[in-house]
Amino acid sequence: MATAGLPKLIVAADSEALAQTAAERVMARISAHPGRIAICLTGGSSPKKLYQLLGGDPWRGKIPWDRVHWFIGDERFVPESDRLNNMAVARATFLDGNAPAGHIHPIPTIADNPDRSAEAYARELQAFYGSESLDPARPLFDLVLMGAGPDGHTASLFPGFLAIEETERWVVGVPKANVAPFVPRISLTLPVLASCREMLFQIAGHDKQPILTRLFNGETLPALRARSNGETVWLVDQAALPEGIRGPR
Repeated sequence: MATAGLPKLIVAADSEALAQTAAERVMARISAHPGRIAICLTGGSSPKKLYQLLGGDPWRGKIPWDRVHWFIGDERFVPESDRLNNMAVARATFLDGNAPAGHIHPIPTIADNPDRSAEAYARELQAFYGSESLDPARPLFDLVLMGAGPDGHTASLFPGFLAIEETERWVVGVPKANVAPFVPRISLTLPVLASCREMLFQIAGHDKQPILTRLFNGETLPALRARSNGETVWLVDQAALPEGIRGPR
């Protein structure tokens, strides 16, 4: 199995240890800079235990909420009140009641269509960044959290979709998804996701072993193409790890 050229691999014993390690890396990125911090969250099942940790003691008390801004890498084109809404889950799990309202930056889903939502979020990101062009020397995000879907998608960038090749737009509308739930999406593009000091994938569970095997074999799926301009880390638990692979703990 080919592993050359892959991101840094950290192996955790189980999903609980994985969430603990992810929380430590979140705090390390926050502590690395005394000023404004920008963290890009992810949806799906992979970050739920991490979000539960961040919303409880002792982690909640360690986060300097007044200087951290929270964005999201992709969203389902459903109302904020819908249980499928990614940011709504993050808000209910750890943001609401902790983060100042103005520091939570959801993707708007009240526009006429996903493309309009994408345009609105791109303007918000650019206003926060202070420019319509990304400077490789000045990352947009301190940390981008990511996951890998069963088809190799990440954020809402699906294999075979034109959005994966986008280099100009910051955010794109995705008319349909390859996997459930089959609703339109809005997603940050690869260059915008790459504009970070660290990109941290969380991949856990035996059901992720098949797609992780494909990624380790170098199949050029979106989850492999997503790389930070800084550091890219795959944080994987033992259950998801392909046979024959052993990584540092």
